[in-house]
Amino acid sequence: MKQIDKYPRKPKPPKPDVKQTERVGGNVRDRLIAWRDQHAQALFSSLSRLFSTPFSTTMTVGVLAVAIALASGFYLVVVNLQQLTSGLEASNQISLFLREEISEARAAKYADGIRKNPAVKHVKVITKDQAMTEFKRFSGFGEAIDVLEKNPLPIVIEVLPKDALVDKPALTRLFEEFKQSTEVDFAQMDMAWVERLQSIVATARLSALLIAILLGFTIFFIAGNTIRLEIHNRKQEIIIAKLVGATNGFIQRPFLYTGFWLGFLSGVFGWFIVTIILLILRSSVENLSGLYKGAFHLMFFSYTETLLLLLMSSGLAIFGSWLVLQVQIRQLNPE
Repeated sequence: MKQIDKYPRKPKPPKPDVKQTERVGGNVRDRLIAWRDQHAQALFSSLSRLFSTPFSTTMTVGVLAVAIALASGFYLVVVNLQQLTSGLEASNQISLFLREEISEARAAKYADGIRKNPAVKHVKVITKDQAMTEFKRFSGFGEAIDVLEKNPLPIVIEVLPKDALVDKPALTRLFEEFKQSTEVDFAQMDMAWVERLQSIVATARLSALLIAILLGFTIFFIAGNTIRLEIHNRKQEIIIAKLVGATNGFIQRPFLYTGFWLGFLSGVFGWFIVTIILLILRSSVENLSGLYKGAFHLMFFSYTETLLLLLMSSGLAIFGSWLVLQVQIRQLNPE
């Protein structure tokens, strides 16, 4: 008699078909290679097509480059204006005239407490002797002042706030806080001057933003119109491609790359226009700054700003092209 196994063994799973796995992996790899080759072919063929019509391409890229140069140029004007106004923040300092009975040790302790305030950038203590020395130097009454038995000048603490040209409400709160301090007899700050500087910077920022948006729409519409004309010129080619089974995505691909090249080349030439203008102006601006004993230097595009400029110009052109393609390609159907 055969002995019955109380615990039957589970059937072993079938071994994977190595050849089938390799075949699937090969198919995926082949598809990726084919996808890469198709996009590379569309990228470079669209560029060669642009170069085949140099006059129209130059005119289109030139107009787009000027628009990009204007938008980015206004941006750099605001950046350099902020650099210029940062040197004027010293004029927005708060002067705290301490009470007469406040000693120098107590004034130094009070100044240390002010330095811990996160809204304060710099603190300077002017003692009575330092104030008298400066007064003698600039007033011209040195001999008359020497007759005085007691120094009548108070201890002064000069406070330079952070972001004095940006956050006016915070600056006002800080000023009122100092005025209510028991050590302070009188606090002074020219709020009107601060407000004027803040208005200038805010107006410049808003103007640059509006101009950039307007010129961005210019890039969008010009690129879209260029692609529309290109579709019209290649109408028969698109219809034939649809007859042989080409999808809309396949047909749109070279046009999208054409929009990319228009935006990218325009961004590059726009960058060169702005950079050349700044190079021409740099020596004159620095000479003018030297006459006023300043250390102002023109700021150019950083690497990050250059990359963003090219991405934005290319992205706007691609988006404009894509919108036109969504309408135009679907309307071209074989009869």
